[in-house]
Amino acid sequence: MKLYRFLSEDDTSDFCHKVTDALNKGWELYGGPTQAWDTANGVMRCGQAVTKEVEGTYTRDTKLGEH
Repeated sequence: MKLYRFLSEDDTSDFCHKVTDALNKGWELYGGPTQAWDTANGVMRCGQAVTKEVEGTYTRDTKLGEH
């Protein structure tokens, strides 16, 4: 099955670490990164979609972060 996750974080090195961690666990980038101004919190936020092929059958109970 193919899994999809959207990673997001404030525009700090924490975002880069989150994406790097996913890549090192076998996730692949899907499309380009995004940025948007978070007016409510007054910060820039970044996002990146990632996908991964794994064994099994998807259900809503699938723990995406555990793969």
